[in-house]
Amino acid sequence: MSDSSPAATQVVTRFAPSPTGYLHIGGARTALFNWLYARGRGGKFLLRIEDTDRARSTPEATEAILKGLTWLGLDWDGEPISQFERRERHAEVARQMLANGTAYKCFSTPEEIAAWREANPRQPFQSPWRDAADLPLETDGTPYAIRLRAPREGETVIDDAVQGQVRVANDQLDDMIILRSDGTPTYMLAVVVDDHDMGVTHVIRGDDHLTNTARQIQIYDAMGWPRPVFAHIPLIHGEDGKKLSKRHGAVGLHEFAALGYPAAAMRNYLARLGWSHGDDELFDDAQAREWFDLPGIGRAPARLDFKKLEHVSGHHVGIMPDAELMAALDLFLSETGTDPLTQRQRDRLVAALPALKEKAKTLPQLLDQARFALIDRPVEVDDKAAKALDSVSRGMLSALTAAVQHASWTRDELEGAAKQVAEENGVGLGKLAAPLRAALAGRTATPSVFDMMTALGREESLARLQDQTDLAG
Repeated sequence: MSDSSPAATQVVTRFAPSPTGYLHIGGARTALFNWLYARGRGGKFLLRIEDTDRARSTPEATEAILKGLTWLGLDWDGEPISQFERRERHAEVARQMLANGTAYKCFSTPEEIAAWREANPRQPFQSPWRDAADLPLETDGTPYAIRLRAPREGETVIDDAVQGQVRVANDQLDDMIILRSDGTPTYMLAVVVDDHDMGVTHVIRGDDHLTNTARQIQIYDAMGWPRPVFAHIPLIHGEDGKKLSKRHGAVGLHEFAALGYPAAAMRNYLARLGWSHGDDELFDDAQAREWFDLPGIGRAPARLDFKKLEHVSGHHVGIMPDAELMAALDLFLSETGTDPLTQRQRDRLVAALPALKEKAKTLPQLLDQARFALIDRPVEVDDKAAKALDSVSRGMLSALTAAVQHASWTRDELEGAAKQVAEENGVGLGKLAAPLRAALAGRTATPSVFDMMTALGREESLARLQDQTDLAG
């Protein structure tokens, strides 16, 4: 595991979402990459809520982001930081830049700027106040913004850990506003100040921010602050190769949770979405933390593949310890507004898990397969399963009931007794399994009848069989 940061410096990463909606799957992956990089190096993973857009930021969206990260299993260090609450600090830095000559007051009005842009459509705005000798007196109340005094010549070079070296000609960048005329800081300034003050060593974010980085680097340089390591990761596209949107299905992390993908599976799948470690597809958190590194991130957009996600999910459902799987099921039922399991249902489900979890790919599939353990008597038999319950079949169920009445109730002994009853009636085991399946579960698609019987236990199994044999007469 390599590390591009100095050995003496603790790695600090951050996730900085805007609370204007749900946590997008792309944002969740960005958070995961930051978490893995920090946790794999004994570093810190910080959370900053970029809530400076007061018109669009909502407490509900902030809560949804925190809830999503918690569900995904990404713990952060310290309390979440509000960018809005740090606005005075941002303004203070703008005034520092003004004092050291790396920023200047611009008195141009919006109308004047618009007119200049119309006359010079292909050039970045050049403020007439950059080198003006005569400035209005502050006492006259003339509003002004504070602009960065950006270099006009040469290049700004971004040494990106994913994208490589990116060069931007300085004459293509304008003197951006860092403090508006109403005294509020701009996003570009706030991000840099916050990252510096939080001690962020690695900025890992989507490559849609790459165009901002050249401007932000100029602020670092103007303040004499060390630059963090930048790593701009490719965006996530749909299976058709186009930018991910609602037309592709689930795009919010909460939607994937509602579809019943366990958090462990989502961590595994999202880690592989744009990053690779050889040919490894399936791994646990410890392996991900050990293996994850920035050179393993590709430059091409990753594609969301639901079939692959389902495969990864099935693997994790199959290997999850029963207690962890039950906790995931409880959370899934709660999040989807489903009634919690009764103690009787829990006991039956726990007994059934060994036979069920290796075949289910999602939590809803697991619950569907476990339906036989969640229903109570009398078992309601659907029309398709009822076709297997004629008088002859019920007679065989009666014989089986007698044969297993005092069995040790192991799978092998139950199967042996069923084979003997089938032979005595001159039929194959399948002819007995169909009515047995109907009696135990009420439908045709179920786990093995013997797995169901061992999970239900002697008393419940015999009672369900008796319910059907009572109908024979």
